[in-house]
Amino acid sequence: MTQWRKKGKDETYTEDAIEARLKETLPNWYYEGGWIRRKYKTSGWKATLMVVNTVGHLAESAWHHPDLAVSYAFVIVKLMNHAAKGITDKDFELALKIEEVVQWQPGLNEDSALDGTPDDARFKYIKHD
Repeated sequence: MTQWRKKGKDETYTEDAIEARLKETLPNWYYEGGWIRRKYKTSGWKATLMVVNTVGHLAESAWHHPDLAVSYAFVIVKLMNHAAKGITDKDFELALKIEEVVQWQPGLNEDSALDGTPDDARFKYIKHD
């Protein structure tokens, strides 16, 4: 059951509504310190850069820019609408797109000609949830 309602373009959500929407639509994201956040674990530096570049492309395309914390084997994405001074639909929509692209696994649970990354540690780059 939905515990939140869609807001206007720059209308911010309450903390309770943020928590409810994350639970329903982005269960691997969390709310902390005024930001919605997600930590992506990677297999190492090259994979981390791939995630950063993916997030960068999506954010630039959306013209909504996250803060990133980047380390050897993880990337933390933090979203908050600076102009609105809170969490808006822009944050949730960009988070959903980032989640969709970074967590995409071709060939897994879909009818696709794409096989996806081999199940071999030499080729895995993201640690899927």
